[in-house]
Amino acid sequence: QVQLVESGGRSVQVGDSLTLSCEFSGGTFSPYTMGWCRQASENAREFGGAIETSRAATFYANSVKGRFTITRDSGRGTTYLQMNSLKPDDTAIYYCAYSRIWPATQANEYQYWGQGTQVTVSS
Repeated sequence: QVQLVESGGRSVQVGDSLTLSCEFSGGTFSPYTMGWCRQASENAREFGGAIETSRAATFYANSVKGRFTITRDSGRGTTYLQMNSLKPDDTAIYYCAYSRIWPATQANEYQYWGQGTQVTVSS
């Protein structure tokens, strides 16, 4: 059974940078898709970006393009979300997710989810 565990979420200030990690276990890491989605308060879960774990091809939502970068370490089965120039609108619970589809650009295309990690950006 695939298991995903996020870490790294915390409270930061506007303009700060933060890196989240997602550890994968219990399945085949490559060549599938690892994605990052976020959910703020009462909003729906929003797709942020994804990486194809074999070729490291990436895809980002317009809301984070140019500020967020996803990388992976296949040997460790770990995916990272580097977030720069953080804004209050980036405040959310961040989830990593796993899909056997590439590209998976919507939350409902992911089959497995982590428990989430909270990121709070204060002005």
